Amino acid sequence: MFKSEIRYPIFILNFKCYEEAIGENAIKLAKEAKKIVEETNVTIAIAPTAVDILNVKNFFNFVIAQHADPIDPGSYTGHIPVEAFKKAGVSGILINHSEKRLQDNQIEYLIKKCKRFDLTSIICGKDPEECYKLSKYNPDIIAIEPPELIGTGNSVSRYKPESISKTVELVKNFNKNIHVICGAGISDEEDVKIALELGAEGILVSSSIIKSKEPYEKIRKFAMIIKEWKS
Repeated sequence: MFKSEIRYPIFILNFKCYEEAIGENAIKLAKEAKKIVEETNVTIAIAPTAVDILNVKNFFNFVIAQHADPIDPGSYTGHIPVEAFKKAGVSGILINHSEKRLQDNQIEYLIKKCKRFDLTSIICGKDPEECYKLSKYNPDIIAIEPPELIGTGNSVSRYKPESISKTVELVKNFNKNIHVICGAGISDEEDVKIALELGAEGILVSSSIIKSKEPYEKIRKFAMIIKEWKS
């Protein structure tokens, strides 16, 4: 998916490395997400493991990598550069997730690489101050994700709402073209609604959907909140 085709608010689903989202399970999730995209016209991006990218890219339009290594192609065993993901057909790169933190110079390098290859850069920050600091690299999307709330079921929108509104204020005052989304602990439709009311332009979600007993229904419910918000 080209950047010009992205519709906000955006819904990013990070598969991480959960067993429920690997291999055939990744394909099932992606196919269901595709149906919901067609049903709601909401932009949903999925971030499968690197080895599952080619399997889901055959039929899903907006696939992003969970991480890319800040290197040029060369003698780096076990690394994956941006160039490899570009050739695999991804549309974007998730950068500096709290489970894969990077140094500032590495973040800057990856954002420049994304711009060079016309990939959407989604950079994560742990608090409003870090998000503001990282906005100087002009990524496409900044995600505020307090690490202490990730995977807890305690959503950033309810437990740290000020972090969303402050991030939106700081980042937009610096560059209004950077899109601010939020993640960490988003568990139900009310969490999504509150996040949007606080100024977030999308959500970054993982365990509350992937580990759910009814993941497909949860994807649909979250997408419907976004659809209603847009209309």
